[in-house]
Parts: sequence; C-alpha cells; structure tokens
Amino acid sequence: MAEERKKRLVSCPQCGKETEWSEKNPFRPFCSERCKLIDLGEWATESYRVPAEGELPGGEPGQPD
Repeated sequence: MAEERKKRLVSCPQCGKETEWSEKNPFRPFCSERCKLIDLGEWATESYRVPAEGELPGGEPGQPD
C-alpha cells in the first residue's frame, strides 16, 4: 500500500497566499512567478538588505582607514 503524502502548505513570502510546497510548484516558496520576480526586484533595488555585524573601518564605504 502506498502511503498518501499530506500536502504541505506554506505562505507565500510576498503576498501571503497559501501555496503547496512540492515539486509541482517550480516557484516555491512563492505562489507564482510574479511573486518571485517582485521579490527579486526588491533585492535588486536594495530594498532588502542583510544586516551588517559592525561598522567597517574608516566609517563610510570606500573611504580609506
């Protein structure tokens, strides 16, 4: 007997819509290509940033020590 796998639903990080996390969804964790591209655009325009742990020597980026 094959065990039926329970669908795993996750919220799309862009719009919040519940979407299935499976190989059937090539855009996971997003619900659609649109949401995936919106998120990519946010990274490209630097709306999203990974926080730095500390200041760089010299203060401003590109300034010598």
